[in-house]
Amino acid sequence: MTPTATYRLQLQPDFPFSAAEAAVPYLAGLGISHLHLSPVLEAMPGSAHGYDVVDHGRVRAELGGEEGLRSLARTAREHGLGLVLDIVPNHMAAAPRHNRALWEVLREGPASPYARWFDIDWDAGGGKVLMPVLGRRLGDDLAALRVEGRTLRYGEHLFPLREGTETLPLPDLLEAQWYRPAWWRLARTELNYRRFFTISGLIGVRVEDPEVFDATHAKILELVRNGVVDGLRIDHPDGLADPEGYLYRLNEATGGCWTVVEKILTRDEHLPATWPVDGTTGYDALHRIDGIFTDADGAEELARAYRDFASPAGDRGGYWGATVRRAACKVVTHELAAETEALARIAERVCAGDPALRDHAPWALRTAIRELLVRVPVYRPYRIGGDAVLTADAAQRAKAVFAVADEAEAVDVIRDLALGQLGEGPDHGAFRARFAQTSSALHAKSVEDTAFYRYAPLISANEVGGDPGCPAVSPEDFHAYCGRIARDWPTTGTVLSTHDTKRSADVRARIAVLSECPERWERVLTGLAWVQAPDHHLAWVAWQTAFGFGIPRPDRIGPALLKSVREAGLHTGWTEPDSSYEQAVSDFVEAGPTGPPMYTLALFARELDEHARANALGAALVHLTMPGVPELYQGTEHTYLALVDPDNRESFREQRPDEKTEVTRAALLLRRRRPELFGELGTYAPVEAVGPAARHCLAFCRSGEAVTAVTRLSLRLDEAGGWGETSLMLPDGRWTDLLAPGREFAGGGPVALSELFADRPVALLERAADAEDTEE
Repeated sequence: MTPTATYRLQLQPDFPFSAAEAAVPYLAGLGISHLHLSPVLEAMPGSAHGYDVVDHGRVRAELGGEEGLRSLARTAREHGLGLVLDIVPNHMAAAPRHNRALWEVLREGPASPYARWFDIDWDAGGGKVLMPVLGRRLGDDLAALRVEGRTLRYGEHLFPLREGTETLPLPDLLEAQWYRPAWWRLARTELNYRRFFTISGLIGVRVEDPEVFDATHAKILELVRNGVVDGLRIDHPDGLADPEGYLYRLNEATGGCWTVVEKILTRDEHLPATWPVDGTTGYDALHRIDGIFTDADGAEELARAYRDFASPAGDRGGYWGATVRRAACKVVTHELAAETEALARIAERVCAGDPALRDHAPWALRTAIRELLVRVPVYRPYRIGGDAVLTADAAQRAKAVFAVADEAEAVDVIRDLALGQLGEGPDHGAFRARFAQTSSALHAKSVEDTAFYRYAPLISANEVGGDPGCPAVSPEDFHAYCGRIARDWPTTGTVLSTHDTKRSADVRARIAVLSECPERWERVLTGLAWVQAPDHHLAWVAWQTAFGFGIPRPDRIGPALLKSVREAGLHTGWTEPDSSYEQAVSDFVEAGPTGPPMYTLALFARELDEHARANALGAALVHLTMPGVPELYQGTEHTYLALVDPDNRESFREQRPDEKTEVTRAALLLRRRRPELFGELGTYAPVEAVGPAARHCLAFCRSGEAVTAVTRLSLRLDEAGGWGETSLMLPDGRWTDLLAPGREFAGGGPVALSELFADRPVALLERAADAEDTEE
């Protein structure tokens, strides 16, 4: 069953399977075909997201257990809906108290049958697994460690004791274990297990091992084979040693159920054509949809104004490319120091085993690794076509940091190793996989979690898969993208808001209007400058956030801005917070963006409300009718204003329908009623607008039977005098506007856009059946 549309529900103890089951009638009436559930396997107690899996063999008890899931599936089936599950193959919670597999590894060491589950470098740890859980150095925290029977306790942490060691004096007991309790700060440089990004609480799983795959997927596959589950979303495939091999094994095991992967594509990068999946989770579509409603010239003017206002210097940078490079250099040498050190150890082993490479100095290999990693422009270089992203030019620039040309040859060694061009062997393969895994972590941490918070001319563009340095997308580029997707990946996922977006689609739609009036935004900021901020960069971000959010809620805007400054890492951070700076941020938020000055901003926002409406409705309709399978995040069928998590992860609740709900329901019901128009055999064709304002209309036709038309850059359109004599060249036939029942248009010629958009800035037209068709 290929979905026509999915609806994402964030399950958590406060919103279990039974709550989702109660929502099924409402969601079925909305027009979706499948519920998409966040991870359902046993996770850390109280987890609000479920990505910290501790047991792959059980459905999470806090959500209602397997019977609760099966009951939800039955109710969904009764209402014509299926289930899609989010699964997490890359990592588990590194909490031995709850993770039995890890518990056994720490108790039995490398001899444990579970040792093959995890990427652990035993040699690097002196035969021990570093467990960075102590609040202070061991010598200062020794008294907090207690032996309780055959376990070692540190606060809420429990560890197993190696058999026969429980009676030893504490110092000797610690030395006798297969693990080393350590100060948490050592994780940055000393960690010897693969983790998820920089989160030491999530340990990497080796699903490339067939036995590990079988053990960690048995329950999920059982649910698929039993008909409980119809489709899968694969979390973070870039973290796997062999994503393609994993996906082939999964595809065979599921019998080819609908599967999408959370693969983040950058710029003009394409999903590998050999992957046996239906497509991505849709961030590539998000970038194109947002870009259509962003004015290119205005975005450039905002960037200039941002540089003038914020006076960015040093790490902040004034240009996107420079900001990314500085962020990557910081992350690769600090947050990912343990990962680059692991790569260096493998490279040293390869060189030591080859006389031709033996004299490359360890420091040179380390430098080459870092310099090449920061020059990978995508999340992960794949073996096929990897040289297209890990280019000879990148290698040449990496060599430029070496003072001696002969020593710079280490760059060639590392590049050849990363591309699989230096021979085959266990260490060769291990390096290639770990380089790719580290590259994806570096890109995520340096771009998503650092640069996006340091470079902020137009913060609506700062979403995964986006390009803040060039946020606008032309109609021609959008049509080309949709044509390719309709041809190559017709059942890929598409999204606008997710549990991971930094701002919901409606917040971004409001902020994008600023690209159409950058000079007015400058004047507004100048008028608000009397409210003193800790720094101008924060002021710019805070006021744009407040403008987009539109609600003076310090309890929601404050945490989002605090997260912003910590992620940016310019004045404070997660591990070294500056309390005085953070207090100044809090004071500014209360005095400015959520205080009395908000009324000045609200007056400005009110002037732009109609244009924000056009963006929000236009983005929603394009998303729901373009090629691919659209996913609605919970609550986004209505106007949905949310900031970065945890603000966007509140439990689902039904709300009163609004104009966006009407547009959403009309599009979803059309997709469900006529799936052939949008599915694998459906076609996509641009519909031409002609006249002086033609570029302000984006229109396309699906399979000759449904036309989507939306207004773009409506503020610029108004300033230019409106639609005037601009028309849309409708295909032949009689067309009914599903958003305005009773309104019909004759095709085969021009239809005035002033008439088409008389009531709404969007239209969804369905070709009426001919009399002959009706008789048949």
